Amino acid sequence: MGGSLRPIVDGMTQTLEHPTAIDRLSIYKVAPGLYDAMMKLSTASAAEIDPTIGELIKIRASQINHCAFCLDMHVADARKQGETEQRLALVAAWEEAGDLFTDRERAALELTEAITELHHGHVSDEVYATAAAVFSERELAQVIAMAVTINAWNRFNVATRMKAPRR
Repeated sequence: MGGSLRPIVDGMTQTLEHPTAIDRLSIYKVAPGLYDAMMKLSTASAAEIDPTIGELIKIRASQINHCAFCLDMHVADARKQGETEQRLALVAAWEEAGDLFTDRERAALELTEAITELHHGHVSDEVYATAAAVFSERELAQVIAMAVTINAWNRFNVATRMKAPRR
């Protein structure tokens, strides 16, 4: 302990306890076509999906991925759509929240977690079947697309340390 140093990039160092923040690029400014493509993907993934389910997907993936920027944005969006503070507070513990979330919302949250946490292996047949039982094929495609899209946004924003705005 006690702040030992280790080299990271081009002679810069960081302590093991307190990483040194380096300037990160503004990815959407230097690659505006990337932002435009992501916006098109976001629009396509949101087509015909229940807005409440869409925001729950975005919130849960953003929690798992530690994306403060997206989490802040989507919690605010969910509030604007009338989401309750209780449900927002319990998204991370949806499995323990009893009937606070509908079967469709629970299936979407479970599928989102499986897609987000691929380091566990894959999306199991059980998780997929649960979602397929409550969503039409078109809706299931949209839920999957929404989870994939928010994971992409999260990864761009976490990699570049996009910060949530101060309110």
